[in-house]
Amino acid sequence: MKLYSYPLSGHSHRVRLFLSLLGIEYSLIHVDLSVKAQKEPEFLKVNLFGQLPALDDEGEVISDSLAILVYLAKKYGKTDWLPEAPAAAARVQRWLSVAAGEIARGPASARLITVFGAKLDAADVIARAHTILKLVEQTLQGQHWLVAGAHPTLADVALYSYISSAPEGNVDLSGYPQVLAWLARIEALPGFVAFQRTPVGLFANA
Repeated sequence: MKLYSYPLSGHSHRVRLFLSLLGIEYSLIHVDLSVKAQKEPEFLKVNLFGQLPALDDEGEVISDSLAILVYLAKKYGKTDWLPEAPAAAARVQRWLSVAAGEIARGPASARLITVFGAKLDAADVIARAHTILKLVEQTLQGQHWLVAGAHPTLADVALYSYISSAPEGNVDLSGYPQVLAWLARIEALPGFVAFQRTPVGLFANA
């Protein structure tokens, strides 16, 4: 199993995190986003979309980080991470949609400005980040995980990377105690692997 990845990519990290939590061995192949290596012909043979990450499981190539999470949970029968029951599975899927939507347009986009120099409206994306963080904070009132239950799910993996790194995009997490406690619970899981931190945004003078 090979994972095409870049260390500063939150999309890549969520897959690395899940692979590590499951204890799955894999080879890591570095694709340098800083020089647009993901758009080179060699990589486009792996993923026509020219995006990271991509997982090559003995010739079965899966692209899109959220699709990879689902693939891994299904392949290894991890129903604790992705339940089979329709209602529970739908609750997880709802948060995967949030990861692709509100998280991507909020904290992930704010970080794109400071880490990758993206030409986005900082005030707008930071405001979007706080809108979704308030919803996450509210959801975590009285429960440990985004989908209520005794075990984390793909929902938690999908949102962790960009919420934990939100301060890099000048998104302050100090007003979200439930979110901070949730991040700490994920970081305490056996097999947790940290997302590489960049000294920008609120971390610039830390």
